[in-house]
Amino acid sequence: MVQQVTKGIKISVTTHYEGFLGSDHKTSYAFSYNITIENNSKDTVQLISRCWNIMDALNSTQVVTGQGVIGMKPVLDPGESHSYSSGCMLLAPVGAMNGTYTMINFNSKKAFKVQIPTFKLWADFAMN
Repeated sequence: MVQQVTKGIKISVTTHYEGFLGSDHKTSYAFSYNITIENNSKDTVQLISRCWNIMDALNSTQVVTGQGVIGMKPVLDPGESHSYSSGCMLLAPVGAMNGTYTMINFNSKKAFKVQIPTFKLWADFAMN
């Protein structure tokens, strides 16, 4: 598990290799990840958007942005958490992801960025 805290918001990530899909011209490696967002601050916050950097061992980087996470914009009171699962496909059996969540502090009405720590994605067979 990888964890990071930004302005009282703790992000925890676990990952899993799901398998590969192959064709004559291309192989893709599937990974899932589980994220828990914990509000350890004194303020109510809402996650409004995300920005992901998805990197693989072939030096390919993909940037993915969007509103919320898996169709939701969770509101977290102090002490609350929100967990979700998602996934990605890579062209290599090894890669990594990181990024940011943009959140709104309901007390100050200001937006702020929360760092999503870099987490590694690897197929078991690719590691020595």
